[in-house]
Amino acid sequence: MSLADRLRGLEDRERRLLGILVAMVVGAVVLLPPVALYALVHSRRSEVEEIRAAIQAIEDERETVERAKAGKGAIEQRYARPAPPLAAFLASLASEAGVEIPESQDRQAVPHGKRFEERTTKITLRKVGLLKLVKFLEKIEQAGHPVRVSQFDIRKRGSEPDSYDVDLVVSAFDRKAEPKAAAKSARDGGAAPRGSAEPDGDEEKDEEKDEEEKE
Repeated sequence: MSLADRLRGLEDRERRLLGILVAMVVGAVVLLPPVALYALVHSRRSEVEEIRAAIQAIEDERETVERAKAGKGAIEQRYARPAPPLAAFLASLASEAGVEIPESQDRQAVPHGKRFEERTTKITLRKVGLLKLVKFLEKIEQAGHPVRVSQFDIRKRGSEPDSYDVDLVVSAFDRKAEPKAAAKSARDGGAAPRGSAEPDGDEEKDEEKDEEEKE
């Protein structure tokens, strides 16, 4: 019996079911490629988004690293210019700001860790106006040396207008020579001094900690 005879021998209900089955198969054949293509495109798009997010994260981290490098470079540049003797240095800045320093007292240097040393000078200003005082403090801040005002005490002089007595303690931070550089200099000179050694990891950590404390 041929296929046509078999189809003609089917009942109406069986023909409807067969038609539905054929329609489903044809629909599946027609729709399968677009669905598969859409799934592939969606998968690729997700991968692209992940790659884009990874690239953005790398760019963000790069900016953070660059800022850290710039900050470290600024610190190194600042410590590369040690402050001169504080008494004469402050007297020069005060003269530029129109301020007189009647009293000044240098204090003994204090070590900070293994890499830094703090020099301090206490100065006293008499009958100084606020504008001149501000100019003097600005000159200290903008001098380009690792110097800061570590103590500040200001008192109004009775009923005198714009007249104040001020006590300042100014600190200068000196960075000692690199142990590695000192050892190299000794080797270049012919013999290393006794007790000299390359800095270890603990010394590098101490250096970073001391720099943070100074800032």
